[in-house]
Order: sequence, then C-alpha cells, then structure tokens
Amino acid sequence: MHLYLVRHPRPIVAANTCYGSTDLEVTAEELALAHASLLPVLPKKAVLFSSPLRRCRELSASLAETLGCQAPTYDERLAEMHFGDWEMRSWDDIPRASVNAWSNDMVAYQPGGGESVLQVAQRVRAFRDELSGLNIEHAIVICHAGIIRLLAACEHGLSIPEMALYAAQKPHKIRYGELLVVDC
Repeated sequence: MHLYLVRHPRPIVAANTCYGSTDLEVTAEELALAHASLLPVLPKKAVLFSSPLRRCRELSASLAETLGCQAPTYDERLAEMHFGDWEMRSWDDIPRASVNAWSNDMVAYQPGGGESVLQVAQRVRAFRDELSGLNIEHAIVICHAGIIRLLAACEHGLSIPEMALYAAQKPHKIRYGELLVVDC
C-alpha cells in the first residue's frame, strides 16, 4: 500500500498558540493553495481518510471531489492530540514547570490534563492496524503533524511505547499542506 500523509492547511490562529484538538478554520486562500499543490501528486480514486477537525475536513472534502474519490472517512483516531487546558493558550502563558514536566516525560505526561503521546499513539496504531487489513493500493490520510509523525513511526516496527517515544523525540518540520508518502 502507498500511504499519502497530508498535513492540513495553515489554520486561523495566532502564532505561538497551543491548539492541538481545537477545531479551527482555514482561510479560502490557504485551502486553495494546499489543494492546488496536492492535486498533481495525489492518486485519483484513492481511498481517503481524514481527521474530523475542520482544518482537515475541508481539504479532504475538496480533494475527494476533484480526485474522484468516494467521500472521505472521518476518523476520530486521526484528530490531533488534546492538550487539555493548554488548548488555545499562548505557549508563553503555560507555566514553565508544566512544560518542563512534559519535556521530562514526553510519552506518559498529559499536558494540560489532556492526552499523553502514548494515548495518541495507541489510537493511531489502532487506525493503522485497521488500515492494513483493508487491502487498499492507495490511501490518502489528511491529518496533523503529530499524527503524521506517529503514522510514519508505525512503519519502523516499533512497539506502541517506542513509537510514542520516537515521534515525541523527533522534531518535525512538516509544513502546512505538505505531503509525505510512505510505502507500506
């Protein structure tokens, strides 16, 4: 299977804001830019999966129509990590001690009382395992940088805790609207 992992377009949010699972909009311009850049490189009639968050949902719906795919399957397991009471706060306003506690335990700590990377890894692995059993040649997944990192980590044959640690320790440079292709 060829897995096409796409990060959503840039959402409407202030810089330096923690916004994991918050359901943010994207501008029509950002959506059009991502759509135009992805259209020539994504396979037609592929099976399309998406995070249910609006910044992914809008892109997946427009791509499905243009690529001749069936309607996207919106899967909660593809939503970005929930940062609890850190959501929509400036990173500068989050107590340094809390950020340090997360840095000291990137896998199990639940930032803001939300999800841990381990919990997110468990749901992402469940999605990936289910996807493996579908006998699909091309799958497009519209999601978030954290989810892309975890899906890519699945391909290394790691246990779920190792997958979470791998994704948490590896800084990402996944741009908005960027595509990563993984041959499974």
